[in-house]
Amino acid sequence: MNNVLEKKLQSIINTLEDRLKESRDFFKNIEILYSSKEKTAVQKAIVYINDNDEMIFELKKNRNVISVDQLYFTIIENSKNFEDIAIKYIERGNEITVWTEKNNVKVKYNEIQAAANSHDDVSVRSNRDYMVKAGEAREVLGEIGILTSEGKVKNDMIRKYNQIDHFVELVDKLLKELSAKESITILDCACGKSYLSFVLNFYIKEKLKKNCYFIGLDISEQVIEASKKMAANLGYKNMEFQQVNIQNYMPTRDIDIVISLHGCDIATDMAIAAGIRYNAGAMIVVPCCQKEILSQYSYSPFKEIMKHGILKSRLADVITDGVRGLVLEAMGYEVSIVEYISPLDTPKNLMIRAIKKGGRNRRAYDEYLQLKESLGIEPTLARLINI
Repeated sequence: MNNVLEKKLQSIINTLEDRLKESRDFFKNIEILYSSKEKTAVQKAIVYINDNDEMIFELKKNRNVISVDQLYFTIIENSKNFEDIAIKYIERGNEITVWTEKNNVKVKYNEIQAAANSHDDVSVRSNRDYMVKAGEAREVLGEIGILTSEGKVKNDMIRKYNQIDHFVELVDKLLKELSAKESITILDCACGKSYLSFVLNFYIKEKLKKNCYFIGLDISEQVIEASKKMAANLGYKNMEFQQVNIQNYMPTRDIDIVISLHGCDIATDMAIAAGIRYNAGAMIVVPCCQKEILSQYSYSPFKEIMKHGILKSRLADVITDGVRGLVLEAMGYEVSIVEYISPLDTPKNLMIRAIKKGGRNRRAYDEYLQLKESLGIEPTLARLINI
């Protein structure tokens, strides 16, 4: 390869080096094809990251560990006996092709999109346009067990698919409001099988074209190991999962959003408290099976109503989520509580959305203290954040 082409390639490959440094979590590989104009000699090299997080340059079964900064030198050094070169840089959702042609260097950018699945009949049955379509997200939805091997939504997973997609729809606006950030870090508390994190990961990176990082926490070793395995199968290197009590977790990076889908009883309070401790910009939680307040509260004007156990239980659910909202307001969050999906899909269908807007709100705090005294309750959330 002549010096003219080398100089033209240098700035382009240097740009790829910078991109790789910024988006290492999404990098898949680089394919390099060396050739002569007569096509009499062709060699193929590949650059990838191994299980030890080392960057490997492989050519003719020879594997050398290189740094990102050595990428240009290594590619050019192996091109000395060839006249042309074609480089294909592949990352999640994007592909960049660089090639030499008639003493020039050309570049092509291409977004990788999955083909729509013609067998996706869920949209027809539910009469809605999905944010995360089964055809586009076939790989991730298949890995987490939503789809069959043929790409159809499993009958017993339709409700779960609807829940996750509605969650994405309601979070979409918030995600776009964070567009100024170079990368979004999301903490999934009581992550369970991590359905939501995997689908959000796909949506943010491959639909919104936004860098992101996910941290999943759960006390169950089984679900954490299962999540780690699925992330490895998908090549989702921008995810980590830890078996830990939420209260004992200390993040090593700023948390932008805290999520929790159907965290049982006080697990939701632990998720909210974590978001407050880490000064998260937003929280989106869907509570489940509230029990704590049911065993605590009393209110004499409602004595004759609460003698019916089912009514007392339903009131406890409302009080629990109402208190959570009030505490979040007291901590400077703007709060909305909405029904995020049909009760036919799940009876636990209230979503608490909280967006950080400022410092502590004394009015909301005083209202919380008054409510706490009136009902005779000691909410775990207040204890966790020491108010």
